[in-house]
Amino acid sequence: MSRVNRCIELLESGQPIYMDGVHELSYDAGREGAGTWADYFTVEFEHFPLDVVGLTAFMRGLRDAGPTRSGHPTPTVICTLPAHGVSPAEILANAWQIRHILTAGVHGLLLCHARDPAAVRAFVEACRFPFQTTGVGSGLGEGTRGAGGQAAAAAIWGLDPEEYLRVADPWPLNPHGELMLGLKIEDRHAVQRARETTAVPGIGFAEWGPGDMGMSFGHASRHDPPYPPEMDAARTAVRAACAAAGLPFLCSWADPSMTMEEQVRHLIDEIGALIIGGGEAHAAFGRSYTRRDMPV
Repeated sequence: MSRVNRCIELLESGQPIYMDGVHELSYDAGREGAGTWADYFTVEFEHFPLDVVGLTAFMRGLRDAGPTRSGHPTPTVICTLPAHGVSPAEILANAWQIRHILTAGVHGLLLCHARDPAAVRAFVEACRFPFQTTGVGSGLGEGTRGAGGQAAAAAIWGLDPEEYLRVADPWPLNPHGELMLGLKIEDRHAVQRARETTAVPGIGFAEWGPGDMGMSFGHASRHDPPYPPEMDAARTAVRAACAAAGLPFLCSWADPSMTMEEQVRHLIDEIGALIIGGGEAHAAFGRSYTRRDMPV
């Protein structure tokens, strides 16, 4: 193991990563989840209650049942935020969400409806300690995360608090950072500024969010393919923005006309996704397809 966050380790080696959702936030669920097939868990706080008490218990369960078979303290955990990236004012008014979630010891955050580059900058700044200065003055202001929660988070990561402070910074802006900060560019307004938002220093990945994207174009339910032309164009634009910024692209592809194997190959070879949504079978096939060495 060379990192706390195994997803960063895999992405740096060019390997796709695979996600699963969390359906219960408790200590026992964390213990059970430590042996997951997934590379990382997504915890959904955008549309469900912001349960930091449950999240803290879940993270302790992961840690106490660890390490993982890959030798990492826990699987990677990334949380969606309730606050949206529509304006910097919304981020600044809700930066307490970021502080509380990071104190639980998670490894990343996902900002939904990332429309405004200024909001994305405020998001990154809220995740950083002020002594971390890479990128400050070159697209970012000073970090606004304060001291006080580092000991609790460090215990989950298996580090002492001083070491946690050093590495709890966004990757790849900080090559030694262990935090993954992502964007959901998931409506027609956000697509128009995708090149600007993905270029903000400190962002580590992005996705296009087909469910909300479809609604933005007037479709009540178009989460899965086949997509109308305007949604295909939006996905292509977000993927191109990620490529221009050098960011991994997150995508799923539940096309009923394809086999599971065809879906995975399409994601990897045609769409160029490095972060893949799907089930355990998708992950098992994908790891074999890309000849991955790291154990699950």
